[in-house]
Amino acid sequence: MINFRLNYYPFLEEQQLIQQLQNNDTRESAFRFLVTTYQKRLYIHIRSMLLNHEDTDDVLQNTFIKVYQNIHNFKGESQLFSWIYRIATNEALTHLKKQAKSNQLSTTEYNQTQIENLRADPLFDGDEAYLKLQKAVTQLPEKQQLVFKMRYFEELDYQSISEILDTSVGGLKASYHHAVKKIELYIKSN
Repeated sequence: MINFRLNYYPFLEEQQLIQQLQNNDTRESAFRFLVTTYQKRLYIHIRSMLLNHEDTDDVLQNTFIKVYQNIHNFKGESQLFSWIYRIATNEALTHLKKQAKSNQLSTTEYNQTQIENLRADPLFDGDEAYLKLQKAVTQLPEKQQLVFKMRYFEELDYQSISEILDTSVGGLKASYHHAVKKIELYIKSN
């Protein structure tokens, strides 16, 4: 299980990293460290929502640009990773809605086309069961999709998801429970 509450900054405490990111003299090197630290995890997070490598790369880049541009606005009211993941989540959702609209599809329909395109993706190493699970997940409301993906695929704890989505732990547990039941029903009937 991934636990982001652990110290992932071996040489820097989070507060020191934030100070360095907000200081114009140390910003560049601190930002490179931040990218190295979070790039892989953010890629996985965004890819679970977008299902497409090229789109994921674009959104990942946009996420880091927004982090860089807005780090001076970070007030420390949440963990740094929560703030960054919230930006990544919002960027991915915005991208998803924009792509669906430009293709004149609902987000559910667009996601289903992306699932079909996974078979041709050279980076995809899943099987038919994985594709069926992904199809089931696309049937869920947006919040349930997010909660399910973060909990099931990324193995984030409820407290971390709560900070990222700015929602209560109790609400997240209910959303996850409903998502699991809907997925089970979908898989049994398809």
